[in-house]
Amino acid sequence: MKAVILAGGEGTRLRPLTLSTPKPVAPVVDRPFLRHQLDLLAGAGVAEVIISVAYHPERVEAVFGDGRAFGVRIRYAVEETPLGTGGAVKNASALLDERTIVLNGDILADLDLRAVVARHEAQGAAATIVLTPVSNPSAYGLVETDLEGRVLRFVEKPRPEQIRSNTINAGIYILETRVLELMPPGEKHSIERQFFPALLARGDRVLGPTHEGYWIDIGTPQKYLQVHRDILAGRFAVTLDGAPRGGGWVHPEARVAPGAVLEAPFYVGPGSEVEAGAHLGPDAVLVADVRVAAGARIRDSVLWRGDTVGPEAEIGGSLLGPDVRVGRKARVEGALLGEGTVLSDFSRTCRP
Repeated sequence: MKAVILAGGEGTRLRPLTLSTPKPVAPVVDRPFLRHQLDLLAGAGVAEVIISVAYHPERVEAVFGDGRAFGVRIRYAVEETPLGTGGAVKNASALLDERTIVLNGDILADLDLRAVVARHEAQGAAATIVLTPVSNPSAYGLVETDLEGRVLRFVEKPRPEQIRSNTINAGIYILETRVLELMPPGEKHSIERQFFPALLARGDRVLGPTHEGYWIDIGTPQKYLQVHRDILAGRFAVTLDGAPRGGGWVHPEARVAPGAVLEAPFYVGPGSEVEAGAHLGPDAVLVADVRVAAGARIRDSVLWRGDTVGPEAEIGGSLLGPDVRVGRKARVEGALLGEGTVLSDFSRTCRP
C-alpha cells in the first residue's frame, strides 16, 4: 500500500503568500504543511508516498527530499500540464501497487487511517471516500450513504429540498489501484465529479465512513489562520518543536526578554527575538527568525520567517509572508502581506 498526495495546485486562494512559496511547504506553526500529512500516513504504516506536484516542484522537493527525514520514502510525479485530481492520480499510477491512499493536499484531519483501511479491506470495497459533517451542506457537494455506509449518490450544491444528509467528501480516499482503469491517461480528469460517479454507475462497492473528529481545508486565509488557532488550543493535536511556557511554546533557539508579555496561547519559533515590553498573544505565531521590538503587540496572527516588527507596532488578525518589515507604530489589522512587503513607520492597513 502506497499513498498519493495531490499537491499540484497553485494555492491561488492564499495569494500573495503562495506566489513564491508553494502551499505544500507553507508553514503551519512549526513545520511545512505537508509534514502533517506525512505524519498521518506514517502513523498508518505507509512506507512510500508519491507527491503529485505541478507548481514550483523543485521547491517542494527541496524541502521534503527523499523523505528519510520524515520516516517515509518520497517520490515525485510531476504534471507537465494540470491534470485535475483524477488525472494526477492516474499520472502516478506506474509508481503504485495494489492499494492506494489518496489525500487532497490542503486538508488536515485527526483521522484513524489504519481503521479506515481495515474497514475498506474487510468489506471488500473498490473505493472508500472518507466523509465529514458540515453545518451548511448547501455550499458543498453532498455524499449520501445507506445505513451500512455504502455510497448511494453525489449531490453537487444541493437545493434545500435535496438535502438529506450533512456529510461531504473530506478529500481522503482508499482505492484498489485496479479501478484507476476508469481514468483516461494523460487527460484532465476529476476524481470527485467523474471518477467516483463512474464507479457507482459500474456497480462497484464504494464506502463512505463519516469522520466525526477534526477536519479542515486550509486553502483560504481564514482557514489557514484558523488551523493555527486550533493547533495552539489543542483542538488539532501536534507536539510542537518547543518547550511549554506560560500556556504557549518557545523554541530553545528563540530569545524572549524577561520583560516581554506572553499571553497564551502562542508560539515563538527558532531564531526569533521578542524584546522587553513587547506583547505577544493570544494566538500569535512567530514561525522562525522573527524580530519583535519593544512595545509592539501581535495577536491572532502568523508571521513567517524573517519578519521584523518595529517599536509600538500593532498586528492583529493578519498573515505576513516571509521577510516582511512593519515599521514603528504601524497598525496592521486583517491584512495579507506578501513576501518582502515593507510598511513604513505609522502606516495603517486598517481604518483609523
